[in-house]
Amino acid sequence: MRLFSVLAVLITATLAAPSRRSNHVVHERRAAEPLDWVKSARLDADKVLPMRFGLSQQNIHRLEEMLMEVSHPESPKYGQHYSPAEIVDTFAPSGETIAAVTEWLVDSGFSRDRLSLTGNKGWIQLNATTAEVEELLQTEYHVYTHPSGDQQFGCHSYSVPAHLTEHIDLIKPTVHFNHRPSPKSRTLQPRAGGLGAPAARPGPKKSNKKLTKQASSLDTCDEMITLDCLRALYAVDYTPVATAKNSYGIVEFTPQSFLGPDLDLFFRNFSPSLVGVRPKNVLIDGAIVQTTNQSFDFNGESDLDLEYAMGLTSPQPITLLQTGDIVEGAGFDNWLDAVDASFCKFEGGDDPTQDGIYPDRLPGGFKGPESCGIVKPPFTVSVSYGQDESSVTPAFANRQCQEYAKLGMMGTSVFYSSGDDGVAGGGGVCLNSRKQPVNNGKVFNPGFPVTCPFLTAVGATQVNPGSAVTDPEGACEQVIFSGGGFSNIFPIPSYQATAVKNFLTLHPPPFTSAQFNNSGKVRAFPDLSANGANYVIGIDGEFGLVFGTSASSPVVGSLITLVNDARLAAGKGPVGFINPAIYSASFASAFNDITSGGNQGCGTSIDDLHQ
Repeated sequence: MRLFSVLAVLITATLAAPSRRSNHVVHERRAAEPLDWVKSARLDADKVLPMRFGLSQQNIHRLEEMLMEVSHPESPKYGQHYSPAEIVDTFAPSGETIAAVTEWLVDSGFSRDRLSLTGNKGWIQLNATTAEVEELLQTEYHVYTHPSGDQQFGCHSYSVPAHLTEHIDLIKPTVHFNHRPSPKSRTLQPRAGGLGAPAARPGPKKSNKKLTKQASSLDTCDEMITLDCLRALYAVDYTPVATAKNSYGIVEFTPQSFLGPDLDLFFRNFSPSLVGVRPKNVLIDGAIVQTTNQSFDFNGESDLDLEYAMGLTSPQPITLLQTGDIVEGAGFDNWLDAVDASFCKFEGGDDPTQDGIYPDRLPGGFKGPESCGIVKPPFTVSVSYGQDESSVTPAFANRQCQEYAKLGMMGTSVFYSSGDDGVAGGGGVCLNSRKQPVNNGKVFNPGFPVTCPFLTAVGATQVNPGSAVTDPEGACEQVIFSGGGFSNIFPIPSYQATAVKNFLTLHPPPFTSAQFNNSGKVRAFPDLSANGANYVIGIDGEFGLVFGTSASSPVVGSLITLVNDARLAAGKGPVGFINPAIYSASFASAFNDITSGGNQGCGTSIDDLHQ
């Protein structure tokens, strides 16, 4: 798409004036130097980079205020969600911003016919060589190589003219770095890394315990969690009746996929009416539900998510948002593009170091256009994947976080699992005093996107060993430790201020500011927790036990889907962003405080956390 003609006069007039020259200033630096990656070479000067210039949005300072207006149960505008068109109109960058960045690019030698503006006016796209970009941004691009053989490129920092800092949010690809190897593998050989690839964080963890007999009563919920155990734990006795109006989406990243026979194995034992029922597949960016590789690493997450989401909400149809082709893979921006056309960038426009770029130019990759706004946002979405907050820059994190707020403003509840390594990051990685990931670090390493204040972060509890299903749960301390802590990027949201102050005052953790951000001024997570231990699932033709916040998130999403059903049946709308409600005094009686257990990591112990 070419620049909007309505702006042509404005841009031409601006270009006719003497250009404003000022010294460049550093706009972004890499959040953290990657472990295990080696800077191997300068990037080829002739390589063409798909540059995207993220323009500062209007009214973004009012984002939280506007979200709270439609999300807080005491607000007179509660439930009066925005339409997609209203979202675009409210936050589109100003003509001044578009003109200023365009002037800089044209003045730097790029002809206007090389520039394109996205439909939401949020991004300018420019294909340019490495040499051109290095001169424009006063930086150097290098190639980084992983022991697996994977490579990616980026720069350590980049600069823009000082007068443009207020007009540019971020520029990609630049400093953003995917610290995991990517899932690019045409042969689907198991390898670590990538959101959907084996060993991705968080992912369910499998017990070595063999199941020889299935649970037949609620007496064994401390050893085997089933659909009936969850219904008993959370007093669920409701059958959906507004299924044609309601919607629930489960996000999975290729090559992770479900197996139909596994679903049927589970349903024959725990929900017979669902035998033969499958989710509605929405294939994003050339995604496939692959069955070539069948193992826990490739099928465990999807099988778990769908067996419990479908089982708890039956007969509600479930939408599977399968994301990324088998070659390139995908990141969080890709599924967001698919449910919100206003988030899409020109020709893929996502960050090559974080997301899949489509059309995929790699051999065997998806050659079709990017999946932009191909499905209406479901009223509830659960995502059981994440990364470390230390692996993203504040600009990248805030840009994505703002999209979750916009989804909330449109009436969608988004749930992310909080991770399975306690206060540590994925794989138990912690930080040093400079907030950089290091081996044997002692500083807590929060996750992302769970630290975004505009989504609901879900932790894991357990039925304590030897306890009954009617006894209070504790924090999950079997196989995993529920992820939780405090952000190093996001300030505290208004809805959470009282809860965080009370926690730090009445139950201060036995750690100092040298270990975590204890200022009381930053986002805390998780927001809710649900059982995440000893889940019985059908996996690769047999039953297994799994653990993880990746079980907790789809369960909480299922419960909110049931709430939405009751509201829709009564002629109301979906609840949308739930955090202001769940932190309010009005809803306190709906939840149980978890007062036993802890989430150790980064050199802490169970004894420390139980003080």
